[in-house]
Amino acid sequence: MGPKREDEGKLFYYGVKLGKRIPDDHILRRIEELVDFGLVRKRVAESYGRNGHVSEDPIVIVKMMFLLFFEDVKSERELMRTLPMRLDWLWFLGMDLESEIPDHSVLSKARKRWGKAVFEELFSEVVRLCVEAGLVGGGKIHVDGSLVDADASRDSVTRAEVRRVYRETEGKLTELEVEKPARKWVSRTDSEATVMGRRGKGASRPRYKHHRAVDDAVGVITAVKTTRADVAEPHEVEALIEGHEASTGALVTTVVGDCQYGTHENYRLCARKQIRCHLGDVKSGQSKSGPKHFTREDFQYDPVEDVYRCPGGEVLVRSWRKSVAKEGYAEYRMRAGVCPNCPIKEQCTTSKHGRRLKVPLDLEWVEQGRRESLSRAGYRDRRRRKYLIEGSFGDATRCHHFKRTRWRGLEKQSIQDCLIAACQNLRILCSKGWYLRTQEGVGVAQSGLKTLFSPLLPLFRRLIRAGTAPFSSQAHHRPTGHLTV
Repeated sequence: MGPKREDEGKLFYYGVKLGKRIPDDHILRRIEELVDFGLVRKRVAESYGRNGHVSEDPIVIVKMMFLLFFEDVKSERELMRTLPMRLDWLWFLGMDLESEIPDHSVLSKARKRWGKAVFEELFSEVVRLCVEAGLVGGGKIHVDGSLVDADASRDSVTRAEVRRVYRETEGKLTELEVEKPARKWVSRTDSEATVMGRRGKGASRPRYKHHRAVDDAVGVITAVKTTRADVAEPHEVEALIEGHEASTGALVTTVVGDCQYGTHENYRLCARKQIRCHLGDVKSGQSKSGPKHFTREDFQYDPVEDVYRCPGGEVLVRSWRKSVAKEGYAEYRMRAGVCPNCPIKEQCTTSKHGRRLKVPLDLEWVEQGRRESLSRAGYRDRRRRKYLIEGSFGDATRCHHFKRTRWRGLEKQSIQDCLIAACQNLRILCSKGWYLRTQEGVGVAQSGLKTLFSPLLPLFRRLIRAGTAPFSSQAHHRPTGHLTV
């Protein structure tokens, strides 16, 4: 039996090194070795003057903001309270047991002074590390968006006209509020957030929208963008493609998305950039109820006269309205008085003015994109995106405080999105790319195993579908769908 420990603490400690208390496989130790946070100090050097109060080290500040999301700390005040009790955090920040903990206001002042460009550069640096580790394929990306609740309650929502009159009377109306069109509802707490509801999930509240592109290889986030909640997700496909190519240095060959992304604009975009389009067709997500009418495929197009002939033999002439051309369509109309007397009118239209056809411009590109989206490869990629990018959003929500903003304003929300994406990518890098960087011959061994077992993969797939494979759910008497092979 050992002696009883005394409660009296030592007066002096000699030779205490926090580095010896941190395990060699600790994830913060791996992150410290991989990421060069010193780039932040060089980037923000011009933001500080030569006189006045000496600020905290920018490297320590950005590491604190990183820990705030990486460890999912409740608030900045809670981070400062917990910091003296966490030896790994102190070591990661370069502090010791007697270091003075800075005030939480240091973080908010730094965000206001630096701007979002610093954090976008940090995110790009993490993506570059993932590319060097071989975790980014670069050719195929998955795109999606998600609403994020703003740091404002529903009680703060008021009519925009009332708030505008009040701020104009008080002389507080900003240039942005003068230029942008007035909205019906606005939050008094966070005026940049848009009041919007989730489809079938409760009432409206102030929100932002987060868009991201995920690489197909292992799910590395390669591009992020933050917008107001009323910005449609299909409009941000081009920005995500450009962001992916800028951060990875690889050209996009295939883009994957759900049915809301399969618009004519995106089909033309993919055809123009020579990108394989695996975006779900918008028509496939629409309701099939209602009367069956003739579609555009039932009309015959005459390229010489630039007209369409309906199933009844009549001609639809092109209309040159500028408003329709701006939407990316060409409109063809039937002459007045023809459709009401047609015997097959009930199968064609219910309009009193006659049948109209809206044909997308660059129809060949649109049809090409629709054929690619309905292909077998497109269907397979959209099945994969269900757990790849949706899993990425779920991981961000579960581990990094994704579904609610910590700060107010569109720019600060962009900072939050960059930090969360950097945290997720670093976790992927440490779990899947660490051994590729530290051990020799792993890539050769993996390629050898793949070559050895590749001839057997078709056989195993057929056995699994038949339910006779040793790893199938039926062989273990489990319900179908509970096993991932």
